[in-house]
Amino acid sequence: MDETEVAVRLEAHEQRIDSLKRRTDDLETRSKAIQELAISVNRMAVSIENMLQELNQQGSRLETLERVPVETGKVIKAAIITALSGGFISAIVTAVLKSI
Repeated sequence: MDETEVAVRLEAHEQRIDSLKRRTDDLETRSKAIQELAISVNRMAVSIENMLQELNQQGSRLETLERVPVETGKVIKAAIITALSGGFISAIVTAVLKSI
């Protein structure tokens, strides 16, 4: 091998090395982007999980708030029925006592 062939081969190897360096740099850049994406997805999953827990808590609070008017209505109905029953029984007892 003469000096020209060595120089040509050396130039070819340098081009390959430069090409491999660019490819390695590109792979590192892509790897960093994928890693950042994975971290973002993980953060998003944690955030969604927290939102789901909060939504479940709000659901149970809402259920409690929805029960209050129903229970109040039941208490009011019971009070009205008791008052009407008491008034009716008082009227009957008064009528019976007047007739005696």
